[in-house]
Amino acid sequence: MPGVLWLRVGELARRAGLTVRALHHYDEIGLLTPSGRSGSGYRLYNEADVQRLHAIQTLRHLGLPLCDIAGLLEDGGPEPGHLIAQQIESLDRQIAQAAELRARLSLLRDGLLAGPAPGMGDWLDSLALMATYGRHFSAAELQWIFRNWKRIEADWLVVRDLVRGAMDRGLPADDPQVQRLAHRWMGLMLHWMEGDMDLLERWGHMFRTEPGAQGRNHAPPGDMIAYIEAAIDLRMERLLRHVDMADLRRMGHVPHTEWADLEADVQALMDRRQAPSCEEAAAAARRWSALFDTLCGHDPALRRKLLAASAAEPLLRAGAPLSPAVRAYLEAAALASAQRQTAPLDPHAT
Repeated sequence: MPGVLWLRVGELARRAGLTVRALHHYDEIGLLTPSGRSGSGYRLYNEADVQRLHAIQTLRHLGLPLCDIAGLLEDGGPEPGHLIAQQIESLDRQIAQAAELRARLSLLRDGLLAGPAPGMGDWLDSLALMATYGRHFSAAELQWIFRNWKRIEADWLVVRDLVRGAMDRGLPADDPQVQRLAHRWMGLMLHWMEGDMDLLERWGHMFRTEPGAQGRNHAPPGDMIAYIEAAIDLRMERLLRHVDMADLRRMGHVPHTEWADLEADVQALMDRRQAPSCEEAAAAARRWSALFDTLCGHDPALRRKLLAASAAEPLLRAGAPLSPAVRAYLEAAALASAQRQTAPLDPHAT
């Protein structure tokens, strides 16, 4: 048979990564019958046979049994390019599944090995918690969330204890102290999720609907979630009269310590009876403006919206990180500074 390239069964097996026994079996069941025989009876395979073998192996990798493959390959079988595309798609799924499994195993390992040697209860608790998380998030999302947790962990533990204290005292949701905690809680959550409202909403939904996730690994218990969400709902209802969800995604984060430092410094000026027109007060007003600019994501339009919201909504002002007296002092200092900058020059001054 001149002009045709033929492969003997042993060579085809070697080059295709199969066994001779497998090729013999394919022949015996009529799945791959060699197109030729040598003078001494050896099986010989041509290009069409090799193409059919590729289709067989592709369909096997897709998980089909040999009996189904025979039916699919009748009348020439699927087009080779389509088979290759199917195999690539199958491999992509396997790679994605393997990556997901690896990420979940890494999360499980990190959770178990962070403390002392795990016992059976630790294994069961971690498995149950990961199953809960897995119903709401991919492993990649969980890795990102847990990695970002370090950004807020220290402040979160303080806020959690303060909320528990407010609950123990029976403070209502609209109490100024509770509203300040709600403001702080919201800021931490937005900072944790980097403004991703979809992730934040799914995280909140998980904790509301999955009791097994509540109170674990520093997470709030169910009663605390209900308590602080009541305060947040009040705050959000007022806030969304003036901004939308896209505005909230653009907001930046100011650590509570920076607001607290400004509050303490301005209170010290007030205690020393320093006039709002003094230079120290002007410097404090500039700090206040810079922090607010960071909170607004350096967006002048959002800054105007938030100022309008604060002016119109007493509940929002009640939850602001600065006390009313300090804020009034800073407003007076900012006004005095602006007046100095716009005052006309005295032609008689020396």
